[in-house]
Amino acid sequence: MKKAVNTLKIIGRQARGFTIPSVTKIARLKDPYRVLVSCILSLRTKDKTTIEASRRLFKVAAAPEGMVKLSVARLAKLIYPVGFYHTKSKVILDLSRKMIKEYNGKVPGRIEDLLNFKGVGRKTANLVLGLGFNIPAICVDTHVHRISNRLGWVRTKTPEETEFALEKIIPRKYWIELNTILVGFGQNLCKPVLPLCSRCFVRNNCKRVNVKVSR
Repeated sequence: MKKAVNTLKIIGRQARGFTIPSVTKIARLKDPYRVLVSCILSLRTKDKTTIEASRRLFKVAAAPEGMVKLSVARLAKLIYPVGFYHTKSKVILDLSRKMIKEYNGKVPGRIEDLLNFKGVGRKTANLVLGLGFNIPAICVDTHVHRISNRLGWVRTKTPEETEFALEKIIPRKYWIELNTILVGFGQNLCKPVLPLCSRCFVRNNCKRVNVKVSR
């Protein structure tokens, strides 16, 4: 546990110079609804596209009551060109209606409730808990899953397995920031192919699992 925490702190120091993930930027507004919607937009979409689409959308509708007044076509036009923009428009409208009907227009602060929304998986739910509500939760996306295994922290096959494995070795006070740190690290340095190991501050602490060629 101590070794993993020390490594995370070093990565965090190196990651300070990297651009922070789009959803983390949105989270500065301290609005769980915007975190949830921007997280949905971010799936299979580049950060620059996500932040631009989120800002366009929130200028028009930044709460469930305003969102449900939009048609699927109007919403899709606002968020284009995010990946699967038409499908995501339906997902956002459906969860906004459900939120109004069942949760008084508020984003619920329990993972059990969040997972009841169509289109919301554990990754999104945990990100909303952490960045939207400041509730300790580990959000495991492709970067967190890959890097945790590459470092040798865990030996897992799925993001869900990684989430539960990390909970055992990372103290709760680091759970929320872990995703932001590792996503920036993964986007800029610890890349899926040809990671920049020569520039990495933790290369001597990394087991480099499945890394055959690096730079």
